[in-house]
Amino acid sequence: MTGNDNNTTGMERDMARGENQGSLGFIAAIVAVATIGGLLFGYDSGAVNGTQDGLRAAFGLSDASLGFTVGSLLIGCFIGAFLAGRLADVFGRRNVMMVAAALFLCGALVQGISYDHSIFLIARLCGGIAVGTASVLSPAYISEVAPANIRGRMTTIQQIMIITGLTAAFVVNYFLAAAAGKSTNIFWGGYEAWRWMYLCQALPAAVFLIALFFIPESPRFLVSRKRDEEATTVLTRLFGATEAKAKLREIKASFSKDHRPRFSDVLAPGTIFRPIVWAGLVIAVFQQLVGINVIFYYGETLWKLAGATEDTALQRNMISGLVSIAACFITVFFVDKIGRKPLLLIGSAGMAVALFTMVFAFHSGSLDAAGNLQLSVHNGWIAVIAANVYVIFFNASWGPIMWVMLGEMFPNQIRGSALAVCGFAQWFANYLIAQSFPVMAAKLGLTPTYTFYAVSAVISFFLVKKFINETKGKELEAMEG
Repeated sequence: MTGNDNNTTGMERDMARGENQGSLGFIAAIVAVATIGGLLFGYDSGAVNGTQDGLRAAFGLSDASLGFTVGSLLIGCFIGAFLAGRLADVFGRRNVMMVAAALFLCGALVQGISYDHSIFLIARLCGGIAVGTASVLSPAYISEVAPANIRGRMTTIQQIMIITGLTAAFVVNYFLAAAAGKSTNIFWGGYEAWRWMYLCQALPAAVFLIALFFIPESPRFLVSRKRDEEATTVLTRLFGATEAKAKLREIKASFSKDHRPRFSDVLAPGTIFRPIVWAGLVIAVFQQLVGINVIFYYGETLWKLAGATEDTALQRNMISGLVSIAACFITVFFVDKIGRKPLLLIGSAGMAVALFTMVFAFHSGSLDAAGNLQLSVHNGWIAVIAANVYVIFFNASWGPIMWVMLGEMFPNQIRGSALAVCGFAQWFANYLIAQSFPVMAAKLGLTPTYTFYAVSAVISFFLVKKFINETKGKELEAMEG
């Protein structure tokens, strides 16, 4: 057997299987690479936990400065989410994800070694741009390469990877601090442990960047740039030669012949945006209005009120992360069977009940001078259980389904621009909720604050029921505006 025979390309092997058969292994490999972006999304978001003491000591930060330093990631996120959609229409999904991977890598390294606060902020902003970019492009890319019958399951893996990244960041930070004695102690190479909490992000970022060179560009993007031959090659590997020809015709028909995708395609006279974009905005914004990113603000305190020690509280928080991952597998199992909309409705109802239960528990408590929640052990357990039930419902529904739908619900012609609008709105809402929570909790108390999140969950149920259309099993080319 010759060397050339040994080096038969994957394309030739796939073609040899028959004209009507694609490669599920190839699709799985693509999804595995794309979801590393989700892992980095979660890891980069969670890495700052445990570094606050080090940031204060290194840069002499006040409470306000520390809050801005931590929150600067979110500013980068909504910038990255807005730019990513449009840039992906011009330069390609894979190429823009490569830029995001490079920003992840550089941001991690500079945050870890910087002794200048301004440089640190720039690096953190770059990391946020990478997070925002990955958050919208990874699920969109997966939607554009996965078959319709498994597209929901494939895209849901993104949410699993986000939570895995968050949990990994918490675990790595915990062991780094434990190994050094505390986060501000020198650990290795003359750098404090808290700096290594940022530096550790560089490894998965480098893996992501390298792996992106081995996956193809989205066939939808290739068709939009009139690179039909390249699109046919990718589609053949994905679906088989016969199916690839039909798929190419469908994709070409979904694009307007007179111009390439542009931002004005999402606009509509009198209503600002097209109805399908407003539907995307409903999902994007209400995913944040239900308060997911602050629901565990008092998580450790709640565990302590329920009788746990500090170490046990940390362990149970890690267990909560694993519970969140497990909840996502509910979506993996059901999303392509019962659909996206039923899961959203179930999630809204479940979250509303859980949040109102937390309101009931909080109503009997108060905050002490240090801002710690004071509850009876009985109500502390009620709040803890309700918080975990809330997280289960969120991660079995709105957590992954939002990313699934944003990646697939828009017609090919407007997908990039619609993602820019909805991605920006999602991260901006994230920023507003995160920034407003401490003020609301201090001035209004936890009962009114969590009532707001609970009412938002109720409203989300009726908005989904009225404005969101099912996308289960539909080809992307069948999505209508």
